[in-house]
Amino acid sequence: MFDSKQGGSKDGLSSATAQRPAHAPADHPKIPAEKVGILLANLGTPDNYDYWSMRRYLNEFLSDKRVIDYSPWIWQPILQLVVLTKRPFSSGEAYKSIWNHEAGESPLMTITKSQTQKVREALEASFGSEVVVDFCMRYGSPSTRSKVREMVDKGCRKILFFPLYPQYSGATSATANDHFFRALMDEKWQPQVRTVPAYFDRPAYIDALAASVERGYAALEHKPDVLVCSYHGVPTRYLTEGDPYHCQCLKTTRLLKERLGWADDRITTTFQSRFGPEEWLQPYTVEEVARLAERGKKRIAVIAPAFSADCIETLEEINEEIRESFEEAGGEEFTYIPCLNDDDQHIEALCDVIRAHLCGWLG
Repeated sequence: MFDSKQGGSKDGLSSATAQRPAHAPADHPKIPAEKVGILLANLGTPDNYDYWSMRRYLNEFLSDKRVIDYSPWIWQPILQLVVLTKRPFSSGEAYKSIWNHEAGESPLMTITKSQTQKVREALEASFGSEVVVDFCMRYGSPSTRSKVREMVDKGCRKILFFPLYPQYSGATSATANDHFFRALMDEKWQPQVRTVPAYFDRPAYIDALAASVERGYAALEHKPDVLVCSYHGVPTRYLTEGDPYHCQCLKTTRLLKERLGWADDRITTTFQSRFGPEEWLQPYTVEEVARLAERGKKRIAVIAPAFSADCIETLEEINEEIRESFEEAGGEEFTYIPCLNDDDQHIEALCDVIRAHLCGWLG
């Protein structure tokens, strides 16, 4: 009997096109036609905003040593007895304020599904049935392991794994890759694999960012004094320990400024979402927008180039907490420019990255 956990369904029929190899005996399991899998990966989302859903999600997220790298002997008691006692309530309220109630899911899930469908349509137009396109989440569902298993069942002898983080960080890209590699450990017949590196400086990505800024500005009666590029923060020591994230963020801002043809004083780089007592990359967005208002910059726009899809950090933190900081300091007009999401130019930029890394496999 063919092992259902290691290569197909119980009767060996992984797909409608599965066949026995030539010259194989009659009891040999059928093998699906060979395909190439493209697996998009994003951070993740809780299943709901109630206490226990939030606690499960936060426990998985904050127990990741790539995210919180303190000794577990020190961190786990704090996490389990303090953080996870209180934070699920506050995080749940934040998620509730942005939740897609009609679909019963977070905006990140809704957007990622749409991105995946559009990428699938574009790649199938180029490669037909030779490709299988799907997505997974590092934390929560659908898990990386479950999607790797599905792809192998469908005949994917090659898998391109694509973490949807424009800038590389150990706390995002690396932990996604770690989880992917762990999933491969469950496979008796491992597929060939490639991982997609950061794409922070690819022209198609910068063009898509610039186009989103131009559209956002064109819709405003008064142009903002400053565009704030707010990136997710990490502890400052990550930079000294070799993480290239800070440098890649700065380069993204510079390339965006050059693509827009702007002077230096029209754009700035900041970092948000600080957590814990350590010093994180600065300037902090929530403080910098207040300083801008105090210095007479009464109209600002904020964009989040490190996020491929709008999520809790953009829809709630930027559009509520950071906006409030700016307005309380005297700011008058605050504009949030959405993430690239499933915009057609963004999808083409993602497909441009994918096609480049499929060379030798397809096309």
